[in-house]
Amino acid sequence: MCKRKSFFPQLIKSVIFIIIILNLNACINDSNKESEGNFGPKVVSPEQARPAGQTDVIELRAKPIDTVRMAIIGLGMRGQGAVHRYNFLDGVKIVALCDVVPENLDKAQKTLIDAGKPNADLYSGAEDWKKICERDDIDLVYVCTHWDLHTPIAVYAMEQGKHVATEVPAALTLDECWQLVNTAEKTRKHCMQLENCNYDFFEMATLNMVQKGLFGELVHGEGAYIHDLRWLNFDEENGYWNMWRLKHLEKEDGNTYPTHGFGPICHAMNIHRGDKMEYLVSVSSDQYGMTAYAKDKFGENSEYAKTDYAKGDMNTSIVKTTKGKTIMIQHDVTSPRPYSRIHMLSGTKGFAQKWPIKGLAFDPDGHSFLTEEKMDSMLTLYEHPITKEVGQKAREVGGHGGMDFIMDYRLIYCLRNGLPLDQDVYDAAEWSSIIQLSRISVENKGMPVQVPDFTRGAWEKVKTVSYFN
Repeated sequence: MCKRKSFFPQLIKSVIFIIIILNLNACINDSNKESEGNFGPKVVSPEQARPAGQTDVIELRAKPIDTVRMAIIGLGMRGQGAVHRYNFLDGVKIVALCDVVPENLDKAQKTLIDAGKPNADLYSGAEDWKKICERDDIDLVYVCTHWDLHTPIAVYAMEQGKHVATEVPAALTLDECWQLVNTAEKTRKHCMQLENCNYDFFEMATLNMVQKGLFGELVHGEGAYIHDLRWLNFDEENGYWNMWRLKHLEKEDGNTYPTHGFGPICHAMNIHRGDKMEYLVSVSSDQYGMTAYAKDKFGENSEYAKTDYAKGDMNTSIVKTTKGKTIMIQHDVTSPRPYSRIHMLSGTKGFAQKWPIKGLAFDPDGHSFLTEEKMDSMLTLYEHPITKEVGQKAREVGGHGGMDFIMDYRLIYCLRNGLPLDQDVYDAAEWSSIIQLSRISVENKGMPVQVPDFTRGAWEKVKTVSYFN
């Protein structure tokens, strides 16, 4: 009798416990459905409806320009290099130069004079870039400022009827990505992100191999920006103007500079030319490197050592595409590691990698790299037609081994011939969107985050990346 009496209270407790668990699970499920769209990737930037009267700018062609009149805005490290390279290109004239540091203007003007080119008009006010965009004798605005001005200048320039080429990243937020896309579609002006790594010799050769079928079905790619920049980020005299890049590391986690490693992989995988990015997951290590470096260089009690840096040392993001391919992208600028962009392509029939060991491998002996002699022979045989055409001059002029010159050559070539640019505004938006998307995923413990379709359904309009001739 006593045992029977004790059974019912225990049964009641068990039933109540089960009810609580079921209700808790239901609440969790409802919450997940609400925030993640029925357990799918979290939607953080609903795709904006295309404004009335606009159409996509896939493979946009503009009226040919016989002599491209250009202005370069921002004359720091990248801008000075551009002024030098453009002296070696035909069919282009630098009309105006702009920078808030007068010494940078003087240096750039001297580069033009030494090359026997006409003097450019000089602008040094903080918002003089607007005056440049408003001029009626400029066809192309070339933006080399700090990151925060890339989108504002690009948007304003297109609104004023100018084509735009902007340094990387083209945008810092999803909202800025949409601004670039909407403005380019509205104005029918080119907006190219100046991703020079797409034009490196190995990347161009492997792109050619992919398009000729040597890798079979391309399944996976890896890219990175692993570059020890501690010395430059903390250099108050010769580093980045106003320490702007260090300030970004103080404020933001995630992949703050994704495009160098990401762009070449996206072109090899035909992103928005037959496939598109579906969702992303991202995680970051904690931050150790910046603080350790600051303590060693400036002392434990220095302001730099006491600063709370948001940027984790290593960020790793993985993108899944609609067609089931994957892309890994990494970012680390705070560790004492050799430089690497990885650039790895893996397919059903072949494999390529540039860093840390350059190599090619193909069926039926994919387990081993080709010998160096055979690899060099393959790279020569499949050298991209563009690098065959201009590669020697690119090596002579320079700019990261010549890839900067090839990038500039292609930009001017396409504008002069009325051809679609190699990189379009959707590339700029997609590759730059990784910045905020990775940050959101990191903040939510690696939760999948949906990648917006910036083409708004036009990603299947063409089936492959084309560098037009």
